[in-house]
Parts: sequence; C-alpha cells; structure tokens
Amino acid sequence: MSTSSAPALLRVALPVPLRREFDYLCTPPLPAPGCRVTVPFGARSLTALVLSHPSESEVALGKLKAITAQLDNSPLLAKAELKLLAWATQYYLHAPGEVYFQALPTLLRKGEAAAYRSSSYWYLLDEQATVPEQAIKQQQALTLLRKGPLTRGELQVRGISSAILQALAKKQLIEKREQIPEPKDWRHTKQLTTEEDKPHLTTEQALAVSLIQSAHGFSPFLLEGITGSGKTEVYLQVMEAVLKAGRQVLVLVPEIGLTPQTIARFQQRFNLPISTLHSAMNERERLDAWLSCRDGSTAIVIGTRSALLTPFARLGLIIIDEEHDTSFKQQEGFRYHARDLALLRAHQLDIPIVLGSATPSFESLHNAAQGKYQLLTLSQRPGTATVAEHLLLDSRRVQMHAGLSPQLIELLGQELTKGNQVMLFLNRRGYAPALLCHGCGWLADCERCDAHFTWHQSPSRLHCHHCDYQRPLPPSCPQCGQAQLIGTGLGTEQVEQALMGLFPQYGIIRIDRDNTRRKGSLAQHLEGIRNGQYQILIGTQMLAKGHHFPDVTLVAMLDADGALFASDFRATERFAQLYIQVAGRAGRASKPGQVVLQTHQPEHALLQDLANQGYQHFAHSALQERQAAQLPPFSFQALFRAQATNAKQVHTFLYELVQQLQPQLPATVLCLGPLSAQMERKAGQYRYQLLLQASNRRELAGACRLALAIIDSLVSARKVRWSLDIDPSELW
Repeated sequence: MSTSSAPALLRVALPVPLRREFDYLCTPPLPAPGCRVTVPFGARSLTALVLSHPSESEVALGKLKAITAQLDNSPLLAKAELKLLAWATQYYLHAPGEVYFQALPTLLRKGEAAAYRSSSYWYLLDEQATVPEQAIKQQQALTLLRKGPLTRGELQVRGISSAILQALAKKQLIEKREQIPEPKDWRHTKQLTTEEDKPHLTTEQALAVSLIQSAHGFSPFLLEGITGSGKTEVYLQVMEAVLKAGRQVLVLVPEIGLTPQTIARFQQRFNLPISTLHSAMNERERLDAWLSCRDGSTAIVIGTRSALLTPFARLGLIIIDEEHDTSFKQQEGFRYHARDLALLRAHQLDIPIVLGSATPSFESLHNAAQGKYQLLTLSQRPGTATVAEHLLLDSRRVQMHAGLSPQLIELLGQELTKGNQVMLFLNRRGYAPALLCHGCGWLADCERCDAHFTWHQSPSRLHCHHCDYQRPLPPSCPQCGQAQLIGTGLGTEQVEQALMGLFPQYGIIRIDRDNTRRKGSLAQHLEGIRNGQYQILIGTQMLAKGHHFPDVTLVAMLDADGALFASDFRATERFAQLYIQVAGRAGRASKPGQVVLQTHQPEHALLQDLANQGYQHFAHSALQERQAAQLPPFSFQALFRAQATNAKQVHTFLYELVQQLQPQLPATVLCLGPLSAQMERKAGQYRYQLLLQASNRRELAGACRLALAIIDSLVSARKVRWSLDIDPSELW
C-alpha cells in the first residue's frame, strides 16, 4: 500500500463450519493477531478473530469487504495460544474458526468486552458466627467464607446451595454484595501452604516428586499409581515448587463431579486463589475465570477438557488426572483430545507435564515403553492401607434376587454389621433396560432408534437413553392388550428397591445421572456418604472415578459380562480400566477392602488376569495382541462418519467417496467400509462410517486431505451430515 491510510489486509477466523480462513480490508493501524473484529458475512455480522496481516489475497481486492469494528485494543490470545490452535487446525483437519473460537468463552464469541463485570459475592459478617451442630451445610458455608468472599457459583460447586445461603442471610450471618473482581498478584503471598504437617511420603512418592521437580524444560511424566497410592499428594508437592516460583498450574480432571473434591483438597493445602473451568458454570462465571487465568491473578486452575485451551500469563506445569479417561476426547464438533493437545502445549511452553492414572491408556504406556515419557510407579498405598482382595463370584445356576446372588447378599450383610459402607456398581440406570409383554413377547422399542426403551419407575416413564425421547408407561400391551408388562434386565433403580427390602435399617443412596441433574446435588450426595449418612452406595460410572470413601470396605460389580464380548477392539481396555477404578474405591484407609465381581464367565482369561495379576500385567499382554493385529497405538486411524434421515443418501455419499478415494490411496493406507454403526439408526438418523488406518501419521493425514478434497466435489455430500474424527476413541 502506498500510504498508511490505505486499507490493508486482515486474515481472520470466523465461527463457521468451513475449512478456510477469510480476508477483509482494514484501515491502519491494524489490530494485532489475537484481537477480535466484527465483519460482514453474507447478510450477517459476525465476530472474527484476527490471525495475521497477509501481504496479498487470493480474492481480488475489489471483491473484499471491510471490517465494521475493532473490539479489542490488545490480543485476547497470545502467540503461544495461536500457535497451538493453528497446529490443532492442521492436525485435526477441522474448520479453523471452530477451532480458534473453542478457546474463547461464549460471551467473547458474542462480541462482549473482555472485562470483568460486577458479580454477587457472599460475605461473612461475623468471624465468630456459629450455627447448630446439625446444620452441617451451614457450618461448611461459614468455614468457606471465613477464607474470603465467594460467588454463588463458587459456593455451589462446593456443594452449598442457594437455600443454605438464604438461610444464613436471614440469620444475618452473611450478606450479598456486588463488586468487580480486582486482579491480585498472589506471587508475594507469605504463607503459600496452609498445612504445616504434610503427609509423610513413601519412598516411591518421594522419588516421583524429586524426579519431576528436578526436570528442566519439557518433560512428560507418566505417573502410574494403584488406586489409593497417593498420586494427588505427589501432584500437591510438585505444584508447591512451581507456585513458589510464581508460575501457574493447570490441573485437568475428566468429570465435573471430581472438581469439588479436588478444589477442597487443594484449598486445604494452598493459601492461593484457585479457579475452576467447566460446563456447569454460567457464561459470566466462565469469562471471569478465563480472565483471571489470562491476567495471572489465579494461581491454580482446575477444569475439565476445555480448560486446556485457556490462555495463561505464566503457566509452569500441567497435570492431567485420570489421563486414560475417554472424557478428555471431544466427541462433537472440534474432536480434539485434551491429553494430546496438553502434551503439545507443554512442549511449546517448555514446561513439565504429568499424566496420572491407576490404569494408564495403552497410548501412554506405549509412549513410556518407547522412552517418550518417563514412567514413575506407585505400587503401594501409604500408611496402613492395603490393596483390596479380589473375588470372582460365579452367578451361574444360582437364584438371583434383583441381580444379587445369595453369596453377595451375605457378604454385604457382614460388612454392614461391622459398621462399614458397601458400594454396588451397575452401569445401567433406570429400573430395567427393557419393557416386555409376558403374554405376546412385545418389546417397547424407541421409534427413533434401534434400541429398547429403558423403564424408569421414579418417575414412571419409558426413556430412550440414546435420543432422550420419553413417553408415559402404557397401561397394557399395545400389541395384544394384556396387562402383563414386565421389566427385563437390571437397572440401578431395581437394585436400590431390592436393597431397601433386604437392609431396611441402613441408609441407601443411588448416584446416577437421573438423581444428580440439579446443580450441586452430586456434591451433596458425596458429602452425605462421607458423613456416614448412607451405608449402601449404588451407582453408575460417575461413582467409580476418583472418589475417596474411607469407610467403604466392599465394592461389587453386578453385571459386566457384556464388555467381554463387545465388537470394539478397545472394549477390553475400557472394561479393565473401569474394573480397576471401581475396585479402587474399596479399602482406601486403614480398613481392609474386598472387591467382588459377579459373572457368568468366571474362567474368562481377562477376568482371571485382572483379579490375579492386576492391570499392568493385563495391559502388557493386551498391547502385544494390539501389535500383532497392527491396531492403535501401533497404527493410526481416522474415521469419516455420515448420517441422514434417508439411509440411501448416506450409502450413496460414502460409496461415491470410496470409489474415488480407494484407487488413489497408497498400499500402506487401509480403507475399511462403508460400515453401518453398531446402532444403525439413532434419533431418526441412519449412521454409517468409513475407517482409514495407516502405520504412519503423515500418510494418514495425506489420505484424509485427499478424501476431504473429494467430498468437496460430491453433490451427495450436501445431503448428509458428515464429520472427520482423527484418532477416534470409539466407533459408532
């Protein structure tokens, strides 16, 4: 451009599902990369993120439009974040705008100012305030507020409901005030930790802490510790050195449900600002937390998958707890894996990263075996805690009572009589997985899915857990008219009802998605368990992960045989991880624990291996099988998924893609499909998939780019909804 006032080019990312960036004109001075602008896009006005200032455009200058406004004076995302997102765009072959905007809170995507807004904070009015002993939740709220004012959201994530706060306000013990959060520099905090006497480390823990603290630059560690071996204590002591140096720490957890207990543990140790980032927060809470991370005014960030993409002022350490968990893989839209991107982010920032798990993913074990990660092992529980005893109960030829064998009922009674807690695990909610007519054999099937309705008793309804469609329970069979409708199979509601009859004198709590929907309800249930309010715990997978219940001495898995014969090659790995995680809830304190697995396949090699040899031995054998079959992690996969309400349209699209793609693929790239999904029809959509596999990532990426170019030319692609998943964690 000849003059400084002449329009120059901006290259921006737009939040649209198109695999390209866009050029616009802008009068200098130009906004820096990482700033937002508003631009015309068709008939709409969209928020865009500036990526660069190109010298030329593929589009003629006369056809380019000008931006309409500049929203930021300084970048929201620094060069490091932009570099990470640019890499992710190329690796996952996803629309740039959807990738970049994943790193921004919803309010910033909508064009709001990147500034704190006044929030409602609860303040303690009297440091000596007390409430009756039976008001446990009110006591907890006062304890939290003695450390300083907190927002409603911060209190709710710790299990304090609005009703508790209102009750304390009526007693004039607390009050709500509006204020704008002020960024604080925590680096000069005199008393970093709140605990004077830290737990005594085992030799293995001390070695792990020493090795991580002595690492320089990018150093990936795989901390493989049996359940209850003290991985969290290793995290805490490693974090302390990083925090003393004035650097921030990011801790990723797989589930929102694990956030409250993680916060509580970290608050107990550190006298520093801690922020959370997860989907249960409202838009304003999320933006304020995002700003505090970027400004450096929070020391520790605890969050789920998306927290990884948050900008930090001085990030010095990344910890991924339960790194094997599939929740770290995004299954919709931008299908990234938080663990893999975290490793890249740590590499770009030249900082250490710790992946922790009792049951590491096969990918991580393979990387450790190749020397890419340093493996640290915790094989013992600290103190007097011992590893639980494993028992396989043969459920063949015995009279079952709502899925409970007589031997299991006897074992439950023995532990309850001793004053202990017991946990029963069943990964099927509802009363029964299907509703059957005893007269004619009719089954209640979902009209929109290739699946049965699940029968729920509380409240009474039929519910499809795949498409979420619900309908009332029919009074009689719609096929034969007889009123002989019965449930078939086992669900958590049925187990709960049976145990109420068997052990009426004990408190029973069921924890699944149905009774933890209300915000803060899960935290309340978990608190009731720790307080001894409940002796019998029944739950699905959300109860199996990471929770510490010192009085649980017996854990039983009621029905897991289905996982032994699943079609997905990852099914055995997932089952083994779940089994070990569930087993880890037993005997975590001074009381010895027992793990019981009811099965119709007690001789199955997988069960015998897990019960007698443990996860490490199983994983070693299973990895050898994967290598022989050339399955991940010894190869790499990409999955094209397609769906439409018309099955023929899906067939046409994928077959046309294969016909053009197959002849152009190198012999080293395997193309499988089209294949129907295991559940072909879901929510009214027919679903098929095409799998590409190669032993080399570069060749697989080339094949995917070739496929995408072909798809762009197919008319049939416009009639279906399709997606590309690089490194898929599951098949349909």
